[in-house]
Amino acid sequence: MLVAAAVCPCPPLLVPEVATGAAPELDAARAACTDALGLLAAARPDRLYVVGPAGEGAHGVFPAGSTGTFAGFGVDLSVRLGDDGGRPAGDDGGRPAADDGGRPAADRPLPVSLAVGAWLLGRAGWADAPIEGLAVAGTATPDVCAGIGRGLADSAERIALLVMGDGSACRTVKAPGYLDERAAGFDAEAARALGTADAAALLALEPELAYELKAAGRAPWQVLAGAAQGADLDGRLLFEDAPYGVGYFVAAWS
Repeated sequence: MLVAAAVCPCPPLLVPEVATGAAPELDAARAACTDALGLLAAARPDRLYVVGPAGEGAHGVFPAGSTGTFAGFGVDLSVRLGDDGGRPAGDDGGRPAADDGGRPAADRPLPVSLAVGAWLLGRAGWADAPIEGLAVAGTATPDVCAGIGRGLADSAERIALLVMGDGSACRTVKAPGYLDERAAGFDAEAARALGTADAAALLALEPELAYELKAAGRAPWQVLAGAAQGADLDGRLLFEDAPYGVGYFVAAWS
């Protein structure tokens, strides 16, 4: 059963070594993420799942001990998803540990979203529950995402989610997706839903519109919505901004 969730943005710029001179611009976002992770720890989960968009990398499960790197952003920095001793040998959590090509997940590098999540957890010194990562394909439908979420919620008595994902990338003319007049409305509804733990509203976000607005958080948020069904959680929006023309949100559900 889902007992708590933290929603955080996943730009590599959240990592100060990547942002370099621009690092202070996201200090408030980092502080909000730290607060959200503190609320996760307070919920005393039996297991933590880090859920994020697959991006260019393979989707699927990434066990504890999986590593990621920010070398592609010019920084010699590697991260590790929790402790590979956090789960008993042979326990796969009921989900496959290989991508569609049969390659073991532990042999694949973490997608950027999960690498940022691993960095946040390392920064917070997370040691409160075993960790597993899940990268969700951007093509996953709301029904598929909700089903994944329900499966996660049923996997242990008390589970928590760290949900990584950004809003639209079309808020300004300098944004990665240029200016799209629909972006502000999409982000406003996403922020409202995340801040009020409105699972139905998250499931109602349109995949096609999210794709056009480059909103990578849509699928992970809908996994959260599926996991939260019947959990009766309250939500709180801790941070909302659109630096660089991209919607960033931090929320806590408990």
